[in-house]
Amino acid sequence: MTLSVAWCITGAGDLLAETVSEMEAIVGRRDVEVTVILSQAAVAVVRWYRLWDRLSGIATRSIVQEKDANTPFIVGKLQTGRYDRLVVAPATANSVAKIVQGIADTLVTNAVAQAVKVDVPVLILPVDQREGTTTTVLPGGEKLELRIRAVDISNAGRLATMEGIRVLAEPGEIETALGFAPAGPVVPS
Repeated sequence: MTLSVAWCITGAGDLLAETVSEMEAIVGRRDVEVTVILSQAAVAVVRWYRLWDRLSGIATRSIVQEKDANTPFIVGKLQTGRYDRLVVAPATANSVAKIVQGIADTLVTNAVAQAVKVDVPVLILPVDQREGTTTTVLPGGEKLELRIRAVDISNAGRLATMEGIRVLAEPGEIETALGFAPAGPVVPS
């Protein structure tokens, strides 16, 4: 049976390329249909990182871009069972903060709120989960060190306690979190 996934991308550059690579691998080896849902900020970030063409290869259904919190009308498709899973990866600290506060004023945060209401499993990969600093790679290959704020770590922790939501630690967890058995090692042909 084909698994139907709504994959939301927020405006995070950190973990974006890794998440795209993971989704490419999943689509390549699993029976899955993917609709890519981009927040307004994600559209700019995906273009900045030059990942648009790769998203087109992953999106077996379509790529939709946020116009407002309910347009395009993804929520109806979530509520009527068109999607089996909702994945938000990577998720900015801003989106995570809104979700834990129950604020559903963007297409992504509204999709999360509505998916939970109809028991569609929600998988979220927050970029800010661990204390300290993280090094991210900018589109040109330069490295940027970021200090993770205590409030963002706290919100990621609160997110993990919310009903219907599973927090992922890294992109490599997406495949098993979708319900697939772990993929074996890649054997060269």
